[in-house]
Amino acid sequence: MQEAEEDRDVRIRAAVYDTAIATGSLPSADQLAAQLGIPLAEVRASIERLASGRVLVLQPSSREILMANPFSAVPTPFAVRAGGQIYFGNCIWDALGIPAMLKADGQIATSCGCCGEAMTLEIVDQRLEPASGVVHFAIPAKQWWNDIVYN
Repeated sequence: MQEAEEDRDVRIRAAVYDTAIATGSLPSADQLAAQLGIPLAEVRASIERLASGRVLVLQPSSREILMANPFSAVPTPFAVRAGGQIYFGNCIWDALGIPAMLKADGQIATSCGCCGEAMTLEIVDQRLEPASGVVHFAIPAKQWWNDIVYN
């Protein structure tokens, strides 16, 4: 019996997040196809559907996964150490979301967006430890998807 598209999309989405949590990186379409035993063309079609539904963000040229929020496939200025792993958040919001998602203590190494000074934020027992500085969102959250990569 052939798997329904919706069921395949759910399975691929779960595999993307399982890989991100376990390794700190996002899988390629080839890796997902091999891991799940699904033809590459079907994996690519699923990834496109998931991107259309704003579940994933794809790299424009390769159509590989760039973001599975809160995880980034590429190094960013928001390095998160949590659960013995290093992850990259797409922005400070996502970086704070990684320890929350993992229900783990964490440290976020970043820098001040204004002056570039190094900053470390600590999350302990699911709470942000007191720190100096301000988290600033230049664009309202409802507008983030207007250009999610650059906002």
